[in-house]
Amino acid sequence: MSLLEIINLTKYFGGVKALSDVSFNVAEGEITGLIGPNGAGKTTCFNLINGLLPASSGEISLLGEKLDGLPPYRRARRGLARTFQNIQLFGGMNVLENVLTGCHLRQEIGVLAALWPGSRVRRAAARSRERARELLELVGLKEKEDFPAETLAYGEQRRLEIARALAQEPRLLLLDEPAAGLNSRETEDLTILLEELRGLGLTLLIIEHDMTLIMGLCQRVVVLDHGQVIAAGPPADIRKDPRVIEAYLGRED
Repeated sequence: MSLLEIINLTKYFGGVKALSDVSFNVAEGEITGLIGPNGAGKTTCFNLINGLLPASSGEISLLGEKLDGLPPYRRARRGLARTFQNIQLFGGMNVLENVLTGCHLRQEIGVLAALWPGSRVRRAAARSRERARELLELVGLKEKEDFPAETLAYGEQRRLEIARALAQEPRLLLLDEPAAGLNSRETEDLTILLEELRGLGLTLLIIEHDMTLIMGLCQRVVVLDHGQVIAAGPPADIRKDPRVIEAYLGRED
């Protein structure tokens, strides 16, 4: 079953068409890769999916419900979370506090209750802290919950950002180049983590330039070039698709 469905998604920036009639779907419980050369439109596509940019035309649906016109926070409430190519952490907070910011999305606490906290608010806060610690253990940062986020190693910051996104309890997690800047050991650890997340029932859509990671991790790959889908299918088919080879390597005249 398709969790995410994209139909004829198009985006203009002035007179420049960044995406042109892009259509693909992401199956529930699978890891789908979104790849393409630099400037192909991958991050623009993510920005349209999670609502940071409005689409010029086209449709985006999550579990059959249209997301078009909804702001990012309402898309997040419907089960969509993402990380960014450039790490977006709260440097003035510690590791646990960063994850707790994601937990607040699912807390049903009114303004008055927050101003005069009672037992209900305290129970909700305790549940959030327990959940945040579970996620830190999942990503291998349990022992660093009190560390300032900005003092973590680069690879640890990547995992912290994933933990914060998971705190939103998403159905679909968008990862924008999660392996960027990682060494081979960190990339291997990331691959293990992403496979574990899929095993827990999470659906992933990943932008990535590390083809070894993409081809070994994804069940399906979508390829963009110049804002258009030029191929989609299992990794084995994508590897030998002449259009994909040409987009990455160029054509010999």
